[in-house]
Amino acid sequence: MGTNESGFPEIDVLLEELVLREASDLHIRVGEPPIYRIFGQLTRSEFPVITDEYAKKLLYGIMGEEYKKRFEEKLELDFAYGISGVARFRVNVFKQKGHIGAAMRIIPLHIKTIDEWELPQILKKLSLLPRGLVLITGPTGSGKSTTLAAMIEHINQNRSAHIITIEDPVEFVFKDNLSTIEQKELGIDTKSFTSSLKHAVRQSPDVIMIGEMRDYETIALAIRAAEMGHLVLGTLHTADTAQTIERIINVFPPEEQDEIRLELSNILHAVIAQALIPAIDGSGFNAAFEVLTCTQAVRSLIKEGKTPQIYSAIQSGAKYGMQSLDSQLKKLYQDGLIGYEAALSKCSNPDEFEHSILK
Repeated sequence: MGTNESGFPEIDVLLEELVLREASDLHIRVGEPPIYRIFGQLTRSEFPVITDEYAKKLLYGIMGEEYKKRFEEKLELDFAYGISGVARFRVNVFKQKGHIGAAMRIIPLHIKTIDEWELPQILKKLSLLPRGLVLITGPTGSGKSTTLAAMIEHINQNRSAHIITIEDPVEFVFKDNLSTIEQKELGIDTKSFTSSLKHAVRQSPDVIMIGEMRDYETIALAIRAAEMGHLVLGTLHTADTAQTIERIINVFPPEEQDEIRLELSNILHAVIAQALIPAIDGSGFNAAFEVLTCTQAVRSLIKEGKTPQIYSAIQSGAKYGMQSLDSQLKKLYQDGLIGYEAALSKCSNPDEFEHSILK
C-alpha cells in the first residue's frame, strides 16, 4: 500500500511508519497531520494535514460492517487491527468537536517473557498458582495488558492448562504451546464480560483472564470463579494495592461488604500495581511496581477492614516478595533514571516521598 487517489497515505503506511520510528502511538486528528508519540513525546509528522473525508475513509476502511454499526450507535469504539508480519494495533475511534478521530497503539507480534520485560520475578510463581485471584492494576497506558500477556505466556510455556481470556479488544495473540488458549473479544465472540464469565466457568477452564474488571457484576463473578477453584487474572484502574482492595470492597452494597472482605481475604493471592515513568534522557519509559502478596497478616487486615495498614505490611514484607511503589520510584530517581517531578507525580504518599528524598 502507498497513497490513495487523493495523495494521502494509506493507513498501513502510517502504521508501518509508527513501527519504523519506534513510536508507541499514532493519533489521527482532523486539522493536523498524523501525530506520533515517540518515547512519550508527541511529534507531528510530515504527512499532509488530515481532512474530514480522509479521516473517515482511513478509519472506516479498517472497521468492517459490525464495527461501523457499533461506532455509529455509540460514537466510540475499541478494536484491534493487524498488519501481517509487522504488528498489531489497539485502536480507539472517537468523535471530538464533530470530527472522527483515533488513537492507535502498537502491540508487538512477539509476546515477551517475564524476564524479557524485566518484570518482578514473583509473577512466575503467581502465574503457576492452581487457583485464586491475582490482580494487575495501574492507570491507562501503564502496561497492564503487557504484564498479563507475559503471565499467560509463562503458563503456556510451563503448564498444561485450559486458558480462557476475555478482552476488549483482543490485543496479544497467543499460540498454543503446553496450554490450550481461547481468546474471546467483546462484541465479536461475546456480548459482555459478565456474560462471558458466566459461561466460561462451565467450559472447564484452569485459568480465566479478564481484560478489565470494570463493574460490580464482573468483580462479583471474578470472585466467584476464584472461589470455584480457577486461577483468575484481572486488571483494575487503581493506582496502588491498598486502593485496589478498597475499590473492590466499595463496589458492593454496604450490607455485603463484610462478607466480601472475608471472601477476598481467602482467595486473593497478590496485587501488582504498576506505573510507567518517562526516562530522564528521553529514551523511553521505566516501570515501577508495587507488589502485595497475601500473607496471613495481610489476609487478616483485609478481613478486619484495616486496609490502610497494608502499606506498613508491604514495607516490612520484603522476604515475602513485597515492595512499595514509592520505594521503587525513589530507587529509579536516585539511580538517575527518572526525574524528581515525574517520580513525585506517581507516588502513593508524596509527603513521605519528599521527606525520604531530603533526609
